[in-house]
Amino acid sequence: MGHTGNEGYADDAEALARQYESVRFVDVHGPVLHLFPTTPSDVLDIGAGTGRDATALAGMGHRVVAVEPTAAFRSRAVLLHPASHIDWIDDSLPHLARLMERGDRFDVVMLTGVWIHLDPQQRREAMPRVASLLRPGGVLLLTLRHGPAPPGRRRLFETSADETIALAGVQDLRLAVKVEHQPDFFGRQEVTWTSLAFTSGGRTRTQIGT
Repeated sequence: MGHTGNEGYADDAEALARQYESVRFVDVHGPVLHLFPTTPSDVLDIGAGTGRDATALAGMGHRVVAVEPTAAFRSRAVLLHPASHIDWIDDSLPHLARLMERGDRFDVVMLTGVWIHLDPQQRREAMPRVASLLRPGGVLLLTLRHGPAPPGRRRLFETSADETIALAGVQDLRLAVKVEHQPDFFGRQEVTWTSLAFTSGGRTRTQIGT
């Protein structure tokens, strides 16, 4: 069986859950908040972790599907956010086999800190599948992590905005937001983040910044 990108996470699930839940949805996704629909919509959170973002989105009235391959995270999500109506799926990139079988399409697809767990070949395999999950006019949001891997067994591969934009372009996804060199949400000096947003036809707003 190949790597799914979540190796090593179950062992650190409790500490990572505290870390993930220590920041707010609006702080992480500030550069792309204007792209979220203002009416109830279908949102997919791939690599949803402990449900911080999925819960915030459900609280806004969206119908949320959360994909998370680490059972320890899914179980903690239910304990941390028991009132949230979120459809949790045990699935993983690059193939998203269970999700693809369902045939669902979404207005927003999110990958936060997930892309770095895929090697270059897996990213090439994943992008067409991710793009196919968008409805026309839908929005793809990626938050890329840059910096060394933390101690332990977690498997990280450096990603770049340029590579990600090129992969998205092959799928006819248009760049809407690119904000690089954002400081780490958890205060680590060696880590920075990039926010990218793409539209699948129908929207043309562009914001390029640093």
